Amino acid sequence: MKIAENLKQKIENCKQNNSFRKLPVFNNVVDFSSNDYIGFSKSEVIFKNAHACLLENDMFQNGATGSRLISGNHSLYSITEDFLAQFHDAESALIFNSGYSANLGFFSAVPQENDVVLYDELCHASIKDGIALSIAQCYHFIHNDFEDLEQFILRFPNSNIYIVAESVFSMDGDSPNFEELVSLSEKYNCYLIVDEAHAVGVFGEKGEGLIQHLQLQDKFFARIITFGKALGCQGAAVLGSVELREYLINFARSFIYTTALSPHAVATILTAYQHLEIENNTIEKLRENIVFFNQQKNLLGLKPMFVHSKSAIHSAIVPGTDNLKKLAEQLHDKGFDVQAILSPIVPEGQERLRFCIHSYNSQEEIKQVMELVRDFIF
Repeated sequence: MKIAENLKQKIENCKQNNSFRKLPVFNNVVDFSSNDYIGFSKSEVIFKNAHACLLENDMFQNGATGSRLISGNHSLYSITEDFLAQFHDAESALIFNSGYSANLGFFSAVPQENDVVLYDELCHASIKDGIALSIAQCYHFIHNDFEDLEQFILRFPNSNIYIVAESVFSMDGDSPNFEELVSLSEKYNCYLIVDEAHAVGVFGEKGEGLIQHLQLQDKFFARIITFGKALGCQGAAVLGSVELREYLINFARSFIYTTALSPHAVATILTAYQHLEIENNTIEKLRENIVFFNQQKNLLGLKPMFVHSKSAIHSAIVPGTDNLKKLAEQLHDKGFDVQAILSPIVPEGQERLRFCIHSYNSQEEIKQVMELVRDFIF
């Protein structure tokens, strides 16, 4: 059966405005697009140790499928969640199947009627989708603009207010001033929530994330971490109080009505975190590459194009869909995979080339790709 005509027209509109998307094919190109920041998805050590973890905990015999509230709550869950809580200096951790389901479950369940959610306008789609399912009042404030945020707070003096941000914004890699944000939230007794998807494995002595790196973890009502980026595996977790964990188990629909992760998936999470504790050289190499990338921007006169970032994500503004797609195709033809971010994902005229830096990128690769960008621009 063919799709409805109105759906067909939407596809045709995408093709006409040059924003039609296809699944990418990777053929021996240098990776500047994936979120595998420290190469854990390729690690043979993690793969083998996850298998050993299953044997050690007798999971080949004892694993079961089903919701965690029925038959899926195998013993590796409690072991892994205890490890996550300790690693991230939190009271508790609750694992979800993905970052999307964690944000959907959290934001649809926690804010209540007469509560207010104030979120940064550049928060991830999964956060916005979860907020859209909430029965609370919801407003976005200008990106990283705390004067605008405070004006919203002042409008609701008698409400529970939840403030939502990301420690590293996924599109541009920039970060809020968290000391200022914490001060503002304490001034008005707000609940702070942060998504740390792109900070875990990148910031902190052992990759704990930006909030722990700043020693601000006790100031947050909830931290949402994702394993599908630097950890190279599947899943996510909400970090917070024991009471928050109990609440989510009872009211987060994306937790309650989802088949639990397999024992192998949870063993991989645990093994990846155990590896993260000892993998200082890989994290340090990533940081060296980030510094080198920023140095190349300055050396080649490209700094004005880029959004300021000290993370593993760097975006160069290249207005115009046709212009940007041509640049991305030229880079691909030269053997470099760099993501072109087109409207309507970003506003028209704000199209951008998004680089993800990895520990396994060589400095020569970074130098070459930046020189190609310079040659195209100038």
